[in-house]
Amino acid sequence: MDLKLNANSTLPVDADAATLVGRVWRPDKDGPSVVVLRNGHLIDITASEPTMTDLINAYASAATAHDADGDDLGPVGTIIANSVADARDPALPWLLAPVDLAAVKAAGVTFVDSMLERVIEERAEGDPQEAESIRRVIRGAIGDDLAAIVPGSPEAAALKDALIERELWSQYLEVGIGPDAEVFTKAQPMSAVGTGAEIGLHPKSTWNNPEPEIVLILNASGTIVGATLGNDVNLRDFEGRSALLLSKAKDNNASCAIGPFIRLLDDNFGLDDIRSAELTLTVAGDDQFRLEGTSEMSRISRDIEDLAGQTLNENHQYPDGAALFTGTAFAPTKDRDTPGEGFTHKPGDFVTIASPKLGSLTNRVTTSNKAEPWQFGISALMRNLAQRGVL
Repeated sequence: MDLKLNANSTLPVDADAATLVGRVWRPDKDGPSVVVLRNGHLIDITASEPTMTDLINAYASAATAHDADGDDLGPVGTIIANSVADARDPALPWLLAPVDLAAVKAAGVTFVDSMLERVIEERAEGDPQEAESIRRVIRGAIGDDLAAIVPGSPEAAALKDALIERELWSQYLEVGIGPDAEVFTKAQPMSAVGTGAEIGLHPKSTWNNPEPEIVLILNASGTIVGATLGNDVNLRDFEGRSALLLSKAKDNNASCAIGPFIRLLDDNFGLDDIRSAELTLTVAGDDQFRLEGTSEMSRISRDIEDLAGQTLNENHQYPDGAALFTGTAFAPTKDRDTPGEGFTHKPGDFVTIASPKLGSLTNRVTTSNKAEPWQFGISALMRNLAQRGVL
């Protein structure tokens, strides 16, 4: 199958009313530029906002993006279409992940469904053949009542005691219903890939899945200034063998996709729009396999401002801001090949994550050693911007 992208399928349904900012690679500058969508065209505003971090840290960032002067790079649809990795005209601009210097963090175990799947992975020790029988035991003992438990509440503490008594307690339940959220480093600054790029799985992984998530954009003070979509590519076998393999399960070449654009908060898009967002996931394989799922932010166990506050606070600052994955309710259990083994990716899968007010993020699956190597980091960005005279 060939991947094709266009403006209608990529942009939010109300794109004309949205403040959308992002990043593109400009071959004529041999580097990236910060852009804003205006009247169907992408405007390069790098001269006034050299990095996305500069823009999100600016006072009233939505107004800053609207008012900044810049160069017209052409119709957004042309640039979106040129963002497909294996069909790109290298002489024309293409979309990148819309974050640069920001720390890329992720909150785990924030939805009941995915929390129980983490418990199952742990008990299965990374073996998908054991997962279904353990799933029945866990759900039979716990059920779905965890959805009503407020993390850190007296009720959560009482439930913890009851589960310990039944020998069903888990480190994943600790961060799922305990007072402290799990917040970890998903990827390094500048390493995320954008829509149209390939996403990478560790070549030794045999049990893995996409994770469709809302990504909060935090400025240096910890304020949520926008949101976008993300795929927190997950290796269930690695993390299931040991939680100490989390970094190997999460942070590999091309294993973090973010995009297509950041939608900044303004009069047409606020925190409650994020809280009520619904995400859809579609996986389409060359083997004609199709997986569909949803994740509703209304089902999250911790409010987005709580997650932001637990990420950036007086104990831990991020002067370049942060992109914070908020977790997912999606837990893939549909069998793909062998009954009882559930879902796992195959190279060539197309993964699309979409939400009406944020657009869609589409990537093709490969292995991390075959994905485009990450070679343009922070030092390269600084040198490039200095050469262009914008620093």
